[in-house]
Amino acid sequence: MSNAAAKSLLDNLELITDFCRYSEELLSEAAIRKKYRFDETTWKRLGSDDQFLEAIELEKVRRVRSGAAKREKAQQLVVKACEVLGEIALDPDASPKHRIDASKTLDAFADNGPAHAPDSSERFSIVINLGNDEKIRVSKATGVIPNDSMTIEHAPQPPLEAKKDDETW
Repeated sequence: MSNAAAKSLLDNLELITDFCRYSEELLSEAAIRKKYRFDETTWKRLGSDDQFLEAIELEKVRRVRSGAAKREKAQQLVVKACEVLGEIALDPDASPKHRIDASKTLDAFADNGPAHAPDSSERFSIVINLGNDEKIRVSKATGVIPNDSMTIEHAPQPPLEAKKDDETW
């Protein structure tokens, strides 16, 4: 493998991430070989390239720290759990309670629609005028405001007058 080819592989984050997934048992060797069309010689060269292996190890650490590895593993386990829950839900010998619980859990897995999304039509906004055309704006989605008729107004106060030296407290 030429230096330019090796350098391009080190810069290919998708390839490095796929090798991380392979080491985390999220992707198979066959899937990586098929995706990148690696023959046996290339596969062995990649496995003996210290810089490439170091890049994979660094990406594995980054994936663990960011939670990406955990999320992807959990997603695969949830998919497998769906099969188990389906077997329980359809098993005529399983107790009715277990069948119903499995069905409810599958229903919860399947429902990711608008019922669980926050209502983005209601928002609150805060604008703080700093003067000289400088403003701080905060605009966020909100739920129902319990007492939206309450308004707090604050008029600016006049500046304090300077204290005269002859006045005593």
